[in-house]
Amino acid sequence: MHIERVRDAASDAVADYARLTDVALRSVREPEEGLYIAESAKVIRRAIGAGHRPRSVLMEEKWLDGLAPVLEPFDIPVHLADPDQLEEITGYRVHRGALAAFERPELPDVARLLAGARRVVVLEDIVDHTNVGAIFRSVAALGADAVLVSPRCADPLYRRSVRVSMGTVFQVPWTRLPDWEPAAALLHDAGFEIAALALADDAVPLRRLAAAAPDRLALVFGAEGDGLSRRALAAADHVVTIPMRHGVDSLNVAAAAAVVLYAVAADPEETR
Repeated sequence: MHIERVRDAASDAVADYARLTDVALRSVREPEEGLYIAESAKVIRRAIGAGHRPRSVLMEEKWLDGLAPVLEPFDIPVHLADPDQLEEITGYRVHRGALAAFERPELPDVARLLAGARRVVVLEDIVDHTNVGAIFRSVAALGADAVLVSPRCADPLYRRSVRVSMGTVFQVPWTRLPDWEPAAALLHDAGFEIAALALADDAVPLRRLAAAAPDRLALVFGAEGDGLSRRALAAADHVVTIPMRHGVDSLNVAAAAAVVLYAVAADPEETR
């Protein structure tokens, strides 16, 4: 690594970090440019530990000693800035002190990802980055093998998703699915039964699914508000609901995912 002090917040040298709060801009720009942003020393370490390659770092000087051991092997610029410069560049107060721009890894083939899996989570059109990150954290903690996201689902490598996941997005294999007709065929061809979480007259309670869970199970979660699409429900082998009390009809999707994953763990002993 080589140290560079930021002299001009508008410099092209730190352009990767400009306007990080502009969700619409970043959601287009980052995938197109093959980059994503990791925030905080812990998340940066996890990304490097997962084999991801940084292309630059932007941080306050006080974080340098802690991150230097993991950054030293890379021939990259490490930009040092004061808090006001960080805010001017990024558009917000960077409380965690360190940001890194990483090269996006190539997404794996869906069939190859499914080949060795028993439990997978499918996210259909969940646009809230916080929920996506929280679901990845539950997947890592509760033992599912992979996450598959729909073409219109929020980016798991968007900064907020990565931060909320606590970097577990780097540990959990994931990829994007095609639209539902070919996606359902890929899941069924790999031996998966599809369980859609939804409120429906023909839905079975979660305990019934958990009591006789198939060996290979794909759990499908939709966006809050609209829920799952008709195409997702039509592709499902089971429609499942979490019974609730006191007139509550649904949970936050990230909370629901955690409940369901615990209930249908492939090896319950591993979640104790």
